[in-house]
Amino acid sequence: MGELRVSVQEAAVQDRVARAAIDRLLNPRSVAIVGASDRPGSLGASVLKNLVEADFPGDIHLVNPKREEIGGRPCVPDVSALPEGIDAAVLAIPQGAVLDAVKALAQRGCGSAVIFSAGFAEDGAEGLARQEELARVAREAGMVIEGPNCLGLVNFDANVALTFVELPPARAKGAKKVGVVSQSGAMAAVLATTMIARDVPLSCYISTGNEAASGVEDYLDYLAGDEDTAVIAMIVEHFRKPMEYLEAGERARAKGKTVVLLHPGSSEAGRESAATHTGAMAGDHAVMETLVTHAGVIMVEGLEELGDVAEIALRCPSLPGPDLAVVSESGALKAMMLDGAEKLSLPLPKLTDADSPALREALPVFVPVSNPLDITAQGLVDSTLYNRTLAALGSDDRIDTILVPLIQTDTHTSHIKFAAVAQAVGELGGAKPVVVAGVDEGGGVLDDDIAALRKLGVPYFPTPERALKALARLAHSRTGVRSGSAPAPIRIDGPAPGEVIPEYRAKALLAPHGVLFSPGELAMSAAEARAIAERIGYPVVLKAQAAALSHKSDAGGVIINIADGDALEAAWSKMQGDVAKARPGLELDGLLVEGMGPRGVEMIVGAKRDPSWGPVLLVGFGGVAAELLHDAVLLAPDLTREEIKAKIRTLRMAPLLEGFRGAPMADLDALAATVEALGAVVRGTPEIGELDLNPVLVLPEGEGALALDALISG
Repeated sequence: MGELRVSVQEAAVQDRVARAAIDRLLNPRSVAIVGASDRPGSLGASVLKNLVEADFPGDIHLVNPKREEIGGRPCVPDVSALPEGIDAAVLAIPQGAVLDAVKALAQRGCGSAVIFSAGFAEDGAEGLARQEELARVAREAGMVIEGPNCLGLVNFDANVALTFVELPPARAKGAKKVGVVSQSGAMAAVLATTMIARDVPLSCYISTGNEAASGVEDYLDYLAGDEDTAVIAMIVEHFRKPMEYLEAGERARAKGKTVVLLHPGSSEAGRESAATHTGAMAGDHAVMETLVTHAGVIMVEGLEELGDVAEIALRCPSLPGPDLAVVSESGALKAMMLDGAEKLSLPLPKLTDADSPALREALPVFVPVSNPLDITAQGLVDSTLYNRTLAALGSDDRIDTILVPLIQTDTHTSHIKFAAVAQAVGELGGAKPVVVAGVDEGGGVLDDDIAALRKLGVPYFPTPERALKALARLAHSRTGVRSGSAPAPIRIDGPAPGEVIPEYRAKALLAPHGVLFSPGELAMSAAEARAIAERIGYPVVLKAQAAALSHKSDAGGVIINIADGDALEAAWSKMQGDVAKARPGLELDGLLVEGMGPRGVEMIVGAKRDPSWGPVLLVGFGGVAAELLHDAVLLAPDLTREEIKAKIRTLRMAPLLEGFRGAPMADLDALAATVEALGAVVRGTPEIGELDLNPVLVLPEGEGALALDALISG
């Protein structure tokens, strides 16, 4: 325990040092520009211009061997002439001079460096060596390096602009802000510009580039502890430290932050179309998405959706829930909203005259209660209709979020409706999130009307389709997040690296921990097989067993439905001959004799340990469905049984487990218990690389789930 306590304390100290170093980068009291210039358009000149225009309150030091002053500010000839202890240095110099400059900065006690230059890890083996040397110098000196090959950063709160990019002024203020972190500098600037154009308050924009000595996980962890940053919007192309990213995401969630992630690279074109084992069915992107969302991160598709979800998460008084009410002005739009919500699996709770007295009283007699609502153009005649309608929906416990699409054909009628909605939202007092969308993009709407809504915490989107998509993403983000306590990890005798544990041994390891198998034993002779079969009862199955025989059927190593002793002896002889012919020289451990499994719904259950991300589970339909449909879902390994059942119900063929066309209900709880057991085993046995139960027969409710085959590999 003493050694563990010391290691934990050391880790905590290292974490504090890292945060302190990042703080010197993001909140510097002094900045050096190495490669300062007065030539318009040059990197050094642009950084100086941005710092001056941002009203940076600290000291600015310039380094240029050919100039004694720039713009009235003195220059020193090299880094060695800088004062000691400068917080941040911006290197606006060619790649060839970067390493020497960083070494000199480390000797001067500089806290951090921003490196714009390319020509490092992205430039082959020599570039990678240069980058690794940068990382070594930074690590030994306790420095933070942003980049290389980055565009720098802006801390809007502290008036720090360590970038050559010229962003528009960020005028929006607010107690809650969005922080932007991106490996791509260009995309970081694009997203920051988008947020500024929408009057979304920003705390910072950070581009991490090649991440020689600091990465997205470090800045995520830092912003998780930043009081001013409520939403962290991220663009990550490559996770260099996946486990650290997951830990930082969970810390951000624990601190009440919303993390929104765009991760390009979801294509799995190289996946084997007919593969039916866990490792092949669980693609790298799918594993990442499963575990990242489990950590509480909201994943999106595309820059537009990244901005939309981040804005809703920031502006609304609380995160929108899944049950949506739509207040529209058109019957056709009502139908379109129904179609859109259904495609996005966004629930619209059914509302009727009979079960919604408050809403019924709020509406004109000719407007029926429904969801979506169609209030027609009556809002122009009686603008208090919006107040009454939103108040009624705000007090309805069946509704989490309200979407109001508004037709805006001209500024006069638009203003009437926008003003009425703003007043209604004000009277609602933040009881529920409200989102407003224009129906006719480009229609007549006043900037002041949009600004008034935003001031009240109401996001505005140019189309209702965009609003629906973002709301659906937020609603679905809740389903994969850790919410309960999973069983304790289970340790079994795991495989050696590269080892395959054959079926009979795998079953012996798993059976004590909640996985149900048919009764059976390993036989070394036909006579022994016959004795086993008589004990367990016919019909039986005969299976060849060897670590090198993972695919038994392909070698004639499986014979089913053996009815009696004579048939068993004949099957024994046939199998010995077939396997010897298919796999000459293969030595069998023996032949497994098992009772025939009953009929049931055929499933695949498995686990895979990704070398970067760790373990993940898979549940899917087996047989032909596995080959043709890939109807499977990935799960984090520490879900509770109820969470597992909820995930299984998302499968396309899930109705087969729930009494489809008069069939008996399947034992879903037993299937979930099997998955739960595998999760505990794979969490407790890090030697397991892949574990497959295929097939698993899910029997009628109350009768269990029976795994017919098992394989464990390292």
